[in-house]
Amino acid sequence: MNDTRQPAVTEAVERLGEFVAGHSRLAVLTGAGVSTESGIPDYRDASGAWKCAPPMQHRQFMTSHAARQRYWARALVGFRALHQARPGDAHRALAALERAGVVHGVITQNVDGLHQKAGSRRVIDLHGRAEQVRCMGCGALRMRHDLHAELSERNPEWLEVQAEVRPDGDASLETDFSSFEVPGCRRCGQGIWKPDVVFFGDSVPRERVFRAQAMVDEAEALLVVGSSLMVYSGYRFARRASAAGKPTACLNLGRTRADALYALKLEAPVGVVLAAVAANLTGGDRAAG
Repeated sequence: MNDTRQPAVTEAVERLGEFVAGHSRLAVLTGAGVSTESGIPDYRDASGAWKCAPPMQHRQFMTSHAARQRYWARALVGFRALHQARPGDAHRALAALERAGVVHGVITQNVDGLHQKAGSRRVIDLHGRAEQVRCMGCGALRMRHDLHAELSERNPEWLEVQAEVRPDGDASLETDFSSFEVPGCRRCGQGIWKPDVVFFGDSVPRERVFRAQAMVDEAEALLVVGSSLMVYSGYRFARRASAAGKPTACLNLGRTRADALYALKLEAPVGVVLAAVAANLTGGDRAAG
């Protein structure tokens, strides 16, 4: 953990602590930066540019069997990191602040479920949850570990493959995927299994957007944590808070799309700052990881 005596971190703890303490109903919008300390890579660098090739597009996944072979083969290798990840200091701090009545709720762009594992109760998973898959034909749901077990049985040679982990359970791997077997839905006989998450090029379900908008509207202020907001699905909530005259703060290492909208922008390690703020405001209460 970073030393909280470092001047930049100390200042961030003090200024964010003042912001949080001054707003009794705080909505929090989180991104990949809250989960990097849990071993899950993020997509963008400090300038907001892609660190690697953009992820799978919804249309590509749905129209190309070869794209689905590539996706599920890489997922069989890379999803282990996402499945084994545990909450970090940022997740636990936000859960503690929720219990203390400071955080009104969390809107997360992440699909890892770590906020809930840390103890947060009021969480909107804007882009869904990676732990389950949905048949795009009949709508049947299946736990992802069950599908991965079937993928492993059909493609046992892939269990020994090692590759660098990418965001959201992907792996940095390019090879011949043409022999990789991808099962269809047994219930309808031909449906495509897709992670129950919003892919790039897809739309967030309207009901989920409405709930997130309501959370921002009910809050006194908005705190953005660990997100560049380069994707509109998250950026819209910073715009909404700003248009309503609600104070907005950001804790993020690097540039964000909403930098012009913030009343307070802090660039410091997310986990150590939030942990210190939560400890100061709650007397050291922390959620179990």
